[in-house]
Amino acid sequence: MTTPPSPPAQTTDPGRTFALSRRLFVYQPGLFAFNLVMWSAVHASPALLTLAISGVFRHLEEADKLRLAGSAGQGVDAVILAAWASVGWFAFVRVSRFGIFYGAFRAWIELWYTLDALVRRNLMSYLLRARGSRRLPDTPAEAVSRFRDDVDDVAGYTEVWVDGAGMLLYTAIAVGLMASVDPLITLLVCAPLLLMVLFVQRLSPVIRSYRRRMREATARVTDFIGETFGAVSAVKLAAREDGMVAHLRALGDVRQKAALRDVLLTELIRGVNTNMVNIAVGVVLLMGASRIRGGAMDVADFVLFIGLLPRLTGTMGFFGDAIARHRRTGVSYERMHRLLQDAPDTQPVEHHPLYLHAELPPAPARPVAEPLRELRVEGLGAHHPGGAGIADVSFALRRGEFVVVTGRIGSGKTTLVRALLGLMPQDAGRTFWNGEAVEDPATFFVPPRSAYTAQLPNLFSDPLRENVLSGADAAELDRAVRLAQLGPDLAQLGAGLDTEVGARGVKLSGGQVQRAAVARMLAQGADLLVFDDVSSALDARTEAALWDSLFTELDATCLVVSHRRAALTRADRILVMAGGRLVDEGTLSDLLARSPEMRALWDGEAEDGNTAGAAPREVGSGK
Repeated sequence: MTTPPSPPAQTTDPGRTFALSRRLFVYQPGLFAFNLVMWSAVHASPALLTLAISGVFRHLEEADKLRLAGSAGQGVDAVILAAWASVGWFAFVRVSRFGIFYGAFRAWIELWYTLDALVRRNLMSYLLRARGSRRLPDTPAEAVSRFRDDVDDVAGYTEVWVDGAGMLLYTAIAVGLMASVDPLITLLVCAPLLLMVLFVQRLSPVIRSYRRRMREATARVTDFIGETFGAVSAVKLAAREDGMVAHLRALGDVRQKAALRDVLLTELIRGVNTNMVNIAVGVVLLMGASRIRGGAMDVADFVLFIGLLPRLTGTMGFFGDAIARHRRTGVSYERMHRLLQDAPDTQPVEHHPLYLHAELPPAPARPVAEPLRELRVEGLGAHHPGGAGIADVSFALRRGEFVVVTGRIGSGKTTLVRALLGLMPQDAGRTFWNGEAVEDPATFFVPPRSAYTAQLPNLFSDPLRENVLSGADAAELDRAVRLAQLGPDLAQLGAGLDTEVGARGVKLSGGQVQRAAVARMLAQGADLLVFDDVSSALDARTEAALWDSLFTELDATCLVVSHRRAALTRADRILVMAGGRLVDEGTLSDLLARSPEMRALWDGEAEDGNTAGAAPREVGSGK
């Protein structure tokens, strides 16, 4: 089971963008159709307003002609009444437009955030639940950028279609009315606007390139800031504040230039749109004035042209900008596809319930797993992108055993347990649970079968109680806290289990973070408990109490990565790693007798001053 190679950057396929967006739009077809109707009314209504104003001038002009011709009485009154009817129609459309706009805006907000939530839900669901091990193809900050910026672009692209329908309707009405008055002026007005659309079309590759570079530069800045916050102590200890600031400034300069190019291109397109509007208005003024003087056009027709023209030219500019947004949306789809790697192309826009206006359904019952009797690993191999890793590791773990994986730094201990659990891709080997082959470790080794605590565990910005439970039964809370030796710390935390731990547990000490993570693991009630050097920040007394509590109160099987004596002296068996391979296996006393590597590790631990449980115990004693 391996991670598929990251796809190279590809050219946006307009048809692919259309297909994915169409799939997204029909998630709630009624809401989408309602938006189309409402915004079509909003955008098309100015044509009716202009027509009403033109009608007022036309009726007044007719009344003046009747008066100049000597006509009076009922004919003039009828024309004046028609003019007032046009004024009333104008007022009605104007007032109605405010109400329509309010309803359209509410509908649009609901549509936008619904589609935004759907895309984010689909991305997160695939990353958490897809089969196989996977690494993020880029940095975590880049992934955050795709969840934030690219999803916003995709959901916001709906605006192009919702507004575009109304803009297209307005364009058809406006061009039809103008052409009925003067086809030549209409043609001269529309020609430069169509050239604008072609101009933006030719700029499409540049638009895509600039948007992609800007997003990548933004992600690098975000990533560096995140790493800096996580390494404040190391930076201060090394007195490298100036260097960090200088590097951040350099990244900021690169991002500034990339963003400036993207913004300048956008403003260039808008500037050309504005100039086209001015050119079109100038053409109408020059040719319209000439025709009025020649009697070929009356004032009402001129008012009709002037009233329709600004929005018509703006509409043409909208279509030019829509092409640019279409290209940028294609870039966003590409970036999300790279994040998901081997996902189906339609994964971001798949239809699933969101429960935005309804109660969430009850959580599914935890599946009943076959209790562990034996876990067997044969020929396991896994490598990091840089080449380091493990090869041909085989061992067995039986129920109730406490097995420690030890070795020097870089020997492959963490790689072994992460590859076993499916947290990184396996290059070779097979794993068997009670004799049955595990086809997909990434989805198999989860509670209630297995629970894992990393060497550097992460906590969420929630109360300690929520971090420990993480969806587990609340009845397990007290026991998990007690077994993890976290109880004595609750009084010091002020609010106890309701203490807000801050981002990544920043308000807790290193030992408290590790024990909170252990409590979270114990609350899951899993058969197999995997610890990756979680006692590194614990003092000898607390560490010894932690292992003793597991022996006395739990019937769990433990696989522990550690080089500390408190764990080694309690081990039923020890797996010794060196150079990415399993070089020896046995009890502590046997290994100390025959393994130079084990003696070096044991002596190195003694030199570190950790003498907890210095005397090795016999296999099976004290368990």
